[in-house]
Amino acid sequence: MSRTYLCIDLKSFYASVECVARDLDPMTTNLVVADPERTEKTICLAITPAMKALGVKNRCRIFEIPKSVDYIVAPPRMQKYVDISADIYSIYLKYIAKEDIHVYSIDEAFMDVTDYLALYRLSARELGFQIMQDIYEQTGIRSSCGIGTNLYLAKIALDITAKHADDFIGELTEKRYRETLWDHRPLTDFWRVGAGTARRLDAFGIRTMGDIAGADENLLYHLFGVDAELLIDHAWGREPVTIHDIKTYRPRTNCLTSGQVLGCDYPYDKGLLIVKEMMDLLCLDLVEKDLVTRSITLHISYTGRLNAPSAHGTVNLDTDTNSDLIILPAVADLYEKIVNPEWSIHRVNITCNHVMPEAYHQYNFFIDAQELEKNREVQKAVISIKNKFGKDAILKGMNLEEGATTRERNHQIGGHRSGE
Repeated sequence: MSRTYLCIDLKSFYASVECVARDLDPMTTNLVVADPERTEKTICLAITPAMKALGVKNRCRIFEIPKSVDYIVAPPRMQKYVDISADIYSIYLKYIAKEDIHVYSIDEAFMDVTDYLALYRLSARELGFQIMQDIYEQTGIRSSCGIGTNLYLAKIALDITAKHADDFIGELTEKRYRETLWDHRPLTDFWRVGAGTARRLDAFGIRTMGDIAGADENLLYHLFGVDAELLIDHAWGREPVTIHDIKTYRPRTNCLTSGQVLGCDYPYDKGLLIVKEMMDLLCLDLVEKDLVTRSITLHISYTGRLNAPSAHGTVNLDTDTNSDLIILPAVADLYEKIVNPEWSIHRVNITCNHVMPEAYHQYNFFIDAQELEKNREVQKAVISIKNKFGKDAILKGMNLEEGATTRERNHQIGGHRSGE
């Protein structure tokens, strides 16, 4: 059975929120969302359509904005954006059941409207316009909409077709996709086609979706392995996955991860402090969620060494655990083994692998269970205090050391100011 999907995107979401808060029109106001306390190299989280009309690129850095352009700098307020996104989700729920909505990002959502069109006696375009109008009337945020017979086509209709439409609504079927977009360039305008993929294809004279559809499939599988299957399907406008498939998908294994890009170059010893802080918080997260892990992966990227290999390694623990008594020393030891002490550190990522419910783990007879239980009670007490009085209500000594970032990150969402 053919289905109909909407994909709604909130235009320049963060920047639009800041304009609405100032009673300004984002279509005519020059505004960027960026942290003024960071350097001129900081990336603008969003810019208004008015800025884009001047040729300023989205996600540019402050210093890349022409000096001739006058603009407002709005510090990011991530909690406000989350709250307004939730308000807009409640608008979606007025029309579509949550089972038929897939939230793709804070400013974008897919909806399967197949079974709603007859109910409302509306076409997909009319329903999309009605939802867009409701969003604007309730929040002042403008949006655009893609309509497609599968999720991929709805996304492409949004990304490529809608922006050229007077009503900001694009609509595609497989047939129309092949007729209108097979010759479209650049390839990177298409979802999931990055610059690296485009370069590899270009080396063989493949520069459009039509070229991919007509290419030797053996060549594509040689270049991209199993990912070629997705590329070929998308070249023809096909996508078998539905929102129901997404809702019912369950991964074979689970992980818990934390990462941060450091605000300046960190030497070896300060980098170890950051790793300990991050791992300590991950341990608390595991305890709060009643999860345990048996291995930790650490990934360190160095500053200004694009061709140098990153430091990467995994430590296997003797038991399934969430105890900082066991995990912190093991991760610190891993750090000392894999990180080059001569190089400055730029990015840190830590992953707890194969996490599982604590009820399923087995105790190790060689570990003092009484000491672990006492440590667990301390961890739970810390979690309780933080939940009741705030994340800064209780801190460890290392959080007060020079270069520590936990206190700053306690007031961030996604690495940016929460606006509290």
